[in-house]
Amino acid sequence: MTPFTQLTAPACPLVRSNVDTDQLIPARFMKEPRRVGYGQFLLYDLRHDDTGKPIGDFILNQPGADQSQIMVTRRNFGAGSSREAAVYALVDFGFRCVIAPSFGDIFSSNAVNNGLLPALVSEADADRLLNALETEPTHITVDLATQQIHFADQIIPFDINAVWKTKLLNGWDDIDLTEGYRSAIDSFLLTYQTRYPWTQGQPEGALGLIARDNR
Repeated sequence: MTPFTQLTAPACPLVRSNVDTDQLIPARFMKEPRRVGYGQFLLYDLRHDDTGKPIGDFILNQPGADQSQIMVTRRNFGAGSSREAAVYALVDFGFRCVIAPSFGDIFSSNAVNNGLLPALVSEADADRLLNALETEPTHITVDLATQQIHFADQIIPFDINAVWKTKLLNGWDDIDLTEGYRSAIDSFLLTYQTRYPWTQGQPEGALGLIARDNR
């Protein structure tokens, strides 16, 4: 994955609470292979009317919205089922960060594993950002190292799990994170094998000969 350190990009406001994973990508689109690009399915039923026609005043249908890399929204974003495709839809659309007062737990984990930063802010700070973006959509800066959001002349702090922060800063998935402890793992293994040699299996001897004779 591409490391996430600092991002300055257009941001768009999604002024809704409880946007669940079924809204982020309706289940009927999940039969499609990822290579078709899940971004076209992001919030599909909110972006389109019953005939499939785009709703002109919906935020993601606004001119320039397809350039947004940061989404600011309300609480409980990504609640609902554990479908990772909800994150695929956001990432394929072009988002690298979602800012909200709370997230679905599994959604947050899936987001980090796909290089998407779930930045946790207070309700009051989310409102400040949403109000500013609704008045005048603009670029904002998200600095993961300092855990700060910069816009206009204001600075807003955000929270993120320390392990998730490490993964995003380095562009690591879970395997990469584990590999970061390679020396400690090797040291533990050597100590364990020395202390409990019987865990390494029986040497070739009487038992081995018996086993071969019984084949």
